[in-house]
Amino acid sequence: MYAFTSPFANPAGSPIRELFKYLSEPGMISFAGGYPASDLFDVDGLAAAQARAFAQPTRCLQYGPTDGLAELKAQVVALMSSRGATCSADELVVTTGSQQGLDLLLRVMVAPGDVVVTEQPAYPATLQALRLQQAKIVTVPVDAHGLNVEHLAARLHDGQIAVPKLLYTVPTFANPTGATLSRERRIALLKLAVAYRFIIVEDDPYGDLRFAGEAVPTLLALTAEVPGSRDWVVHFSSLSKIVAPGLRVGWTVAPPEIARRCVVAKQTVDLCSVPWTQAVAAEYLADGALTRNLPTITEAYRHKCETMCGALRDKLGDAIEFHAPQGGMFVWARLAAVKTSALLPHAIAEKVLFVPGTAFFAENADEATLRLSFAAPNVTAIEEGVTRLARALDATGTSVG
Repeated sequence: MYAFTSPFANPAGSPIRELFKYLSEPGMISFAGGYPASDLFDVDGLAAAQARAFAQPTRCLQYGPTDGLAELKAQVVALMSSRGATCSADELVVTTGSQQGLDLLLRVMVAPGDVVVTEQPAYPATLQALRLQQAKIVTVPVDAHGLNVEHLAARLHDGQIAVPKLLYTVPTFANPTGATLSRERRIALLKLAVAYRFIIVEDDPYGDLRFAGEAVPTLLALTAEVPGSRDWVVHFSSLSKIVAPGLRVGWTVAPPEIARRCVVAKQTVDLCSVPWTQAVAAEYLADGALTRNLPTITEAYRHKCETMCGALRDKLGDAIEFHAPQGGMFVWARLAAVKTSALLPHAIAEKVLFVPGTAFFAENADEATLRLSFAAPNVTAIEEGVTRLARALDATGTSVG
């Protein structure tokens, strides 16, 4: 009846958000969505920041600059500097969450048929955005140390894949695997981008959530060590995982010519991100509240992650394998003898949710994998949820323990 554009003729929605309809069921424990813990929101700090922001109500209630409020951009520049990466205002675009940053970049850079490399497994919303942009997705495997850069280099050298327009990676506490790209691989990836002239898209929503191990500089920060590489890195980050997703405050750091075009693209999308929440975020950062609150968040996530990993070992034993992450929100696991899509209905019946791993694959999905988020539930709920998961696995006929 309607003449939709080809990407929307038969679009697939988010496989994770399809599970949200079960969240309203009484007693449901969710390891599914990557939601931060709501009890860790700095409500008092944000309320105080909002009061200060609204002392200048026109700033909050009027349209703002498309690239972001100047006071927020100044605070983001300072935050990025504290993370070891310098940037200037003309490289910075404030976005409505970092997901909008990806959407704008794809509009600006990717034409139908262009090759884009992603990790596999990868964040499903990225795969969804690439498919809607009609990009040709090429995958590179990951292991416990992140993206296999040597594998990518070999395929590029041998001409097995075309030189991509972009390469998308979540190098620190990746979604879904929780893996962190090693420093050596980061340097190698930057050198590869310079040699082959492709843009590395570094998505960094979780980098501040480290609770174990040694910190690794962002790819953006490491461009200082690889001549010419700064021209080939676009960096996304946001306050969604470390302050509150309801603020919808993210940002893109990109070479000025890319940033300027992203601003033009944004003008046709929403004119500007919400000035009110930008002003609140600016006040919150200026007060140092994020720095004060982060240790509380990371300690809570450390305890939750240890609880989940311990419960999985105790209750599922040899039926499951996984690597414990050093930060972030996710445990990526593989079951020994069952497809996780077949397990899910049993889990829902036991009132526990997870995301089957097939949602994170662009091709050749491993049907035995699953993603578990430990961030939102409390420790008691995590222990009970894993107990329910073990019962669900038993119901498939797989022995656990």
